[in-house]
Formats: sequence, C-alpha cells, structure tokens
Amino acid sequence: MKVIVFGATGMVGQGVLRECLIDPGIERVVAVGRSPTGVRNAKLTEIIHDDFTDYAAIEPLLTGFDACFFCLGVSSIGMNEERYRHLTYDITLAAATTLAKLNPQMTFVYVTGAGTDSTEQGSRMWARIKGKTENDLFKLPFTAAYMFRPGAIQPLHGARSKTAWVQAVYAATWPLWSVLRRISPRLVTSTEQIGRAMIRVAREGYRRKVLEMEDINSL
Repeated sequence: MKVIVFGATGMVGQGVLRECLIDPGIERVVAVGRSPTGVRNAKLTEIIHDDFTDYAAIEPLLTGFDACFFCLGVSSIGMNEERYRHLTYDITLAAATTLAKLNPQMTFVYVTGAGTDSTEQGSRMWARIKGKTENDLFKLPFTAAYMFRPGAIQPLHGARSKTAWVQAVYAATWPLWSVLRRISPRLVTSTEQIGRAMIRVAREGYRRKVLEMEDINSL
C-alpha cells in the first residue's frame, strides 16, 4: 500500500507513522504536516504545508494513494465552539474532500474519540462536532471510510504528547498503563495498537464503519 498520514507529529500520529514504516506491506508513506517529524526512513516523504484548508498547491503530490490515516486533533479544553469546529471539522473535511477527488479508490481512516455523538444533538460541544465530522466523512466518495474512537491511549516506542501537562501525566502514571491495557481492553489501547489496527482495516476492511475501543484492540 501507499499511504498518507496527517498529524504524524502528534502522539497518535507518531505511533501510526512508526507502524506504517515497519510494515513490509506498505511501500510508501507521505506525512503531511506543518513541521518535520524528525524521522528518517527510505519509505518516508514529508510534505510541509501551512494551510490545512487549501491543498491546491500540493495536489499533484497527493495522488496515487491507497489509504489516508488522519490523526490530526486538538483538545476542546478552553476552546470556544467556533474555534474547535474550525480545527476539527473544517480542517478534516478540507483534506478529505481533496483526497476523495484525487483518490476515489482510497480508504480514509479518521481518529475521532470515545463518546463521539453521531446524532449531533447532545450537550457536549466536542462530541457534537466530532459526530458531524464523522457523518460528513461518510458522505464522501471514498471506497471506504472508518472512524476510530479510542479512549485512553498508552504512548509506546517513544511517542509523546505535544501537550506538556498530558505528557507529565503519562510519565507519572507509566507503571499502570500495561496493567490497565490487560485488565481493561474496552477502556485502554496503545499507539502501537491503533497503528496496527488502522493498517489492517485499510488492507482488509472491517465489519463496522465506526470502531470503538474493543474493536481497535481486537485487530
């Protein structure tokens, strides 16, 4: 497969990128982001792009791909609805609409979150916006689209959160994570597992279009 990864410098994206690079069935990986990943690998090409609402200038570089793993995301903490919607819905749909036009044969995999509101009617702002994002991604003419809804995620193999306080929490609670993953597979996963699951879904498909934590950990 040839794959595109968005958000490869974030914690989940770092894990997904790693799994793509070590998977022998993936021959080419393109990472699209605002800053370099710092990773060196013969399979990896990086595209540094500033405007995540307009891809016209780089469209020729985004053709011929089998899958997109979209790992961009922000916390809604301290953010108003308009700003969160722009960073979550507008940016995701801009990229997905462009890729659907260029690669209709593509499988699009989006990292959303546990508790996402598919009805778009609930009281939690972030969950409504994530729900609308999922729903509108399903309307695009990809061969297939899958929504990953992880909850608690253990960062592995050097993956780190870009948010300082979140990384501090991970560091302080590190001894607990492996235990939690074993005893609570419905609540906890890892960056490694998410990456492997995305690749498998893109390659083989899955019986559900929305994957909750238990689905992710089963792959």
